[in-house]
Amino acid sequence: MANILRDTPREINIQTKINPYAAGSVIVSFGNTKVHVTATVEESVPPWMRDSKKGWVTAEYAMLPSSTHTRSRRERKGISGRSQEIQRLIGRSLRAAIDLEKLGERTITIDCDVLVADGGTRTTSISGAYVALALAIRKLQSEGKISKSPLTHQIAAISVGVTRDGAIISDLNYDEDSSCETDMNIVMTKSGEFVEVQGTAEGKPFSREEFNALIECAEKSLKIIFEKQDAALRGN
Repeated sequence: MANILRDTPREINIQTKINPYAAGSVIVSFGNTKVHVTATVEESVPPWMRDSKKGWVTAEYAMLPSSTHTRSRRERKGISGRSQEIQRLIGRSLRAAIDLEKLGERTITIDCDVLVADGGTRTTSISGAYVALALAIRKLQSEGKISKSPLTHQIAAISVGVTRDGAIISDLNYDEDSSCETDMNIVMTKSGEFVEVQGTAEGKPFSREEFNALIECAEKSLKIIFEKQDAALRGN
């Protein structure tokens, strides 16, 4: 049986309404990792979606220059492959949580800017992005632009891993992530359905037993994250 070293996330803080110009905004932190997330609504959709009677939710992701130990250069000449992959993950995850027809022909753009990177920036971004999206939807409802919320699922994400000693650990910080044999990112709905599972063995392959333990560990952590999201939204 797999040894569970830690099955709870790091300390979570979700501060809402930090940007007066955004339809929804949060600063979300998991341990030392901190991400600024905003949701912006535009009353139009991309050209390829015109007359589709559907809306669109998309995401952009970036790391600020001082977010890591050494300065990260701004991606002015083009987005890196890593940033592109992460923002696509964020966008896919959020679109799994919403009925695009009920959103109407408008676009919600989620911007995730990493202020401090200490592991789990993509999962922290997704968990905070859901709250920013929900706040943007509330604003649309309060303005009478939509009558019912198009949100169909509550989603959150967590990273889990297998240490070199074979222990299962949740919500990896940078040092833990760098030394783990297996690193896995899991996006789930509050009802327990999977949105995305990204798992990689960096060295030793992981077993089915370890895979099952990683999923169980993630589920326990995600219950706490959902509670934190609910508490943040209740305060607004």
